[in-house]
Amino acid sequence: MIALLDILASAGLWAAVLRIATPLILGTLGALLCERAGVLNLGIEGIMTFGAMIGWLAVFHGYDLWTGLIVAAAAGALFGLLHAVLTVTLGLSQHVVGLGITLFASSLSYYLFRLLVAIQGTPPKITPFAPLVIPGLSDLPFFGPALFTQTAPTYLAFALALLMAWLLFGTPLGLAIRMTGENPHAAEAQGINPMVVRYGAVIAGSALMGVGGAFLTLSAFDSFIPTMVQGRGWICIALVVFASWRPLRALAGALLFAFFDAFQLRLQAGFSGQIPYQIFLMTPYVLAIVALAVMARRARVPQALMQPYRRGER
Repeated sequence: MIALLDILASAGLWAAVLRIATPLILGTLGALLCERAGVLNLGIEGIMTFGAMIGWLAVFHGYDLWTGLIVAAAAGALFGLLHAVLTVTLGLSQHVVGLGITLFASSLSYYLFRLLVAIQGTPPKITPFAPLVIPGLSDLPFFGPALFTQTAPTYLAFALALLMAWLLFGTPLGLAIRMTGENPHAAEAQGINPMVVRYGAVIAGSALMGVGGAFLTLSAFDSFIPTMVQGRGWICIALVVFASWRPLRALAGALLFAFFDAFQLRLQAGFSGQIPYQIFLMTPYVLAIVALAVMARRARVPQALMQPYRRGER
């Protein structure tokens, strides 16, 4: 028990929680935006992988870190455009298209990485984002190293969660997005073009997914490994349901899962050899499933989610 309390009282644990949560926050916000407009984007896993690769590749070839994030966002937006053309315009199955984009984007990222980067031994590295030192806050006991020594993309992710909450529930644009996800025919009757709204939501949401992937190579780590996303995209899809399609709940859900993940890593170090490490690895996912099962019972799904829109049909 004392060992557990020591772990919980460690500033390093809470710093790791924020770091682990960042790509989940960005990916979940992207998926949430798509689904609020009525489009399920299962391409998130592949988009995050490609964003991680292309953002790192841009920096590796001499561009600055912020340009790397922009390149990752642009790449994600392009995959979002492809997804929108196939699902919104052509009305194809959102499940099949999303999984196809995941396979395509993941394979393309592996191929381009092997083609454009000469690997001899360990993967080449870049200089990632450095932690920001905030005067007066970073020096605070416990709270300073725990909360105020993160990199700029982490603070950006939290700001984007607040911005999206305001956008969806405090602006006419957010009302149009939510109306399109609930009843696109009613939205059209109010002068809103559901096709344009869905295109914009999917493209913007996919851009956020790309940035979430790029965080892994430009901030959390310093090199690209083809399997480094490790299912984070699927966790983001589950977190959208956990959050009942609300950005601030999505932020809380990402932090909760990140806490489970960071906690189990420290449990592995503290109880190494006493308990099989596989038990610790599966713990955050088991707890996430339990939390999802509890929250999903009260979740209200957007009524037009996964339903293709065709003008004139009812």
